[in-house]
Amino acid sequence: MYSLTREQVETRKAAREFAEGEFRDIALELDKKETFDERLWQKAAELGFLGVFVEEKYDGLGMGYLDQCVIVEEFARVDLGIAHAIESTFFGTQLIQLIGSEEQKMKYLPAICNGEMRMGMAITEPDAGSDVSAVSTTAVLDNDEYVINGSKVFITNANLADFIVVLCVTDPDNPKKHKRFSTIIVETDRAGYSATPYHGKLSLRASNTGDVVLKNVRVPKENLLGKAGQGFYNIMEFFNRSRVQVAALSVGTAQGALDKAVSHVRNRSQFGKPLANLQLVQGKIAEMATKTEVARSVCYRAASMLDSGTPDPGLSSMAKWYCAEVAVQVADEAIQLHGGYGILEEYGVAHYWRNAKVLEIFEGSKEVEKVIIARKILGRF
Repeated sequence: MYSLTREQVETRKAAREFAEGEFRDIALELDKKETFDERLWQKAAELGFLGVFVEEKYDGLGMGYLDQCVIVEEFARVDLGIAHAIESTFFGTQLIQLIGSEEQKMKYLPAICNGEMRMGMAITEPDAGSDVSAVSTTAVLDNDEYVINGSKVFITNANLADFIVVLCVTDPDNPKKHKRFSTIIVETDRAGYSATPYHGKLSLRASNTGDVVLKNVRVPKENLLGKAGQGFYNIMEFFNRSRVQVAALSVGTAQGALDKAVSHVRNRSQFGKPLANLQLVQGKIAEMATKTEVARSVCYRAASMLDSGTPDPGLSSMAKWYCAEVAVQVADEAIQLHGGYGILEEYGVAHYWRNAKVLEIFEGSKEVEKVIIARKILGRF
């Protein structure tokens, strides 16, 4: 395993104790009811688990992305739905810290870290999923206000966020396509903002997701996040960081499924002996454990690159793609090793596969990640 400092080991221990003590007994109930216990978010804030990479002057812990990965990994090890619901409350603080004005940082970052506000990122649209440059939501400057119109889909915290960061077209006639966009902060209590939640999702049922409609929403021009015309590049920088966080969620999911499988084969007997005595089963466990450890290593390496100030888009994409794929594979094998019991929710392994699948899709599908990796290696043709 990638070497952790003593402080990071202690962070892991604290995160594990919190997740085991607070998530385990209620995870399946929250999943079934498609709801979330707000007290978990508040407790996470009190323990300092929200946005630990945020600088101390903004009430963060001033740690790093690797530290945050260790935390969300331990959360996802117990339940990805709860883990995602908690980490999504600060999902986007990376971008505010990177490009926000001092006023924006002081207004939003402490409130997010202290559990007083939560946010969301509004990028995806009905006709603009993996192709970020196809976003059509517009923001027109009218005197001192932006007037925003458009719709977004699959937005986390659509109904719960206090504000969202919206990717908009602000310069539609710019000959350089990627310079047509800007990122703008939109408070969700503004007139013209509406959101509709999804129900019956395969994955992340404890986490709020929905459609957002922006109809003549007016925000002051001071809500521009970063520079006008830099929105596309802002989002790419955000993805360099958020994809590593998804990789950590994936590693935790894989580890949780592996833990379930190990416990089951040790205790379940077939043909007069524990399943763990069968060489075929031992081979499966060895493969699952090895893939999980390799995934953890690439995730931690990508996070360490972020912490060193040298983000690597190719490596972040490798981590996101590979770790997510491993989560699905390990969860699938965990169900297989449980046999018929694996498809019963009460045995606590089926939900690992259900949750894992979305990891291959959001923050860039695995196909998109492979394109990014290949272009880094081969160049563009």
